[in-house]
Amino acid sequence: MTVSRVINGRAGVGPETRAAVDAAIRDLGYTPNVAARSLVTSAELRIGVLYANPSAAFMSDFLTGVFEEASIRGARLTLLKGEGGRAPDAAALTNLLASGVGGVILAPPLGESPTVLQVLREARLPMAAVGAYGVDGAICVRIDDRRAAYEMTRELILLGHRELGFILGNPDQAASAERLAGFHAAVRETDGARTAIAQGDFSFASGLAAAEQLLDAASPPTAIFASNDDMAAAVVSVAHRRHLDVPGELTVVGFDDTSAAVTLWPPLTTVRQPVRKLAAEALGLLAARIADPGPAVGEPNDRVLDHQITRRQSTSAISVP
Repeated sequence: MTVSRVINGRAGVGPETRAAVDAAIRDLGYTPNVAARSLVTSAELRIGVLYANPSAAFMSDFLTGVFEEASIRGARLTLLKGEGGRAPDAAALTNLLASGVGGVILAPPLGESPTVLQVLREARLPMAAVGAYGVDGAICVRIDDRRAAYEMTRELILLGHRELGFILGNPDQAASAERLAGFHAAVRETDGARTAIAQGDFSFASGLAAAEQLLDAASPPTAIFASNDDMAAAVVSVAHRRHLDVPGELTVVGFDDTSAAVTLWPPLTTVRQPVRKLAAEALGLLAARIADPGPAVGEPNDRVLDHQITRRQSTSAISVP
C-alpha cells in the first residue's frame, strides 16, 4: 500500500519513507505496468482524436505530440479521420462515442466545426481543441496567432519590403482571421506599404493557385507571407517554375515550422508554432478534465503557448525606393 501511494503521488507517506521507496524504484529500474493498473482500477483513460487537416506535415507533428503524451499517461487512443478536410460523418461520430471514449481532442479545423461540436455537446463529452478560439465548453490550446503574424510581417518590413503579399488560410478557422489581422496591423504602421491578398485553405494546392494569382499582378509583391508552411512551400515551387530566385527576387515566409519548412530549398523563415507541445498540452488538460469533470474555478478555457520566429534562408533585404 505504501509503495502504491508513492507511485500514484498520494498523501499519507512520510518524506523519509517516500525517499526510500523512490530510491528502491530507481535501483530496481521499476516501471508501472499500465495494463495491470487499468485492470485494478477499471479506470482506463480512453481518448478520441478527431482530425481532418489537409497539411500532412502539421498532422505528423500533431499526432506525434498526442502519441507521446498518451504513452506517458497510459492513455488508449481512438483515431477518427475526416476525409478531404471535412468533418467525419454523423455515423462515424456516433460509433466513436459508442466506443466508450472519455473525451475527445480536436485537431484544426474540427475544433470549430459546428457539426462536430454539436454532437460532442449533446453527448456531454469533455473536449480539447487545438488552434481554436473561445469554443464554448472546450479547452482551447493555441498560440497568439495575431501577435505572431504581426511579428513576422514586421520582419519583412524591416528588411525593406513594401510590396507585400499575404495568403489566407481556411476561412472557417479563427486562426486564419487572426493571422490576417496581425499582418494588417503591422502594415498600418508602415508608410508606403502596399498589400495583395489571396485566399488559400492551408493546402499545398491552394498555395499554388494563390501564388500564381499574386505573381501575375501588374506589380507583384517582393515578399509573400503564407499562412502555413505548406502554402509557403507552394509559393517557392511556383517561384522556381518562373525562374525567380528565392530570396534574391522573392522573399517567402511561412507559419508553423513543420517539417515542410526544411525539406525544400531554400529552407523557410517561418513562425514556429509548437504543434507537438500544443497537442500534448491538450491531451494533458483533457485528461485532468476527465478525471475531475467539475468546473475548474479560476482557470481560463484558453491556454496560450509561446511562439517564435525561426529565421532561415528564404528571406533577404531589399532597398527601399
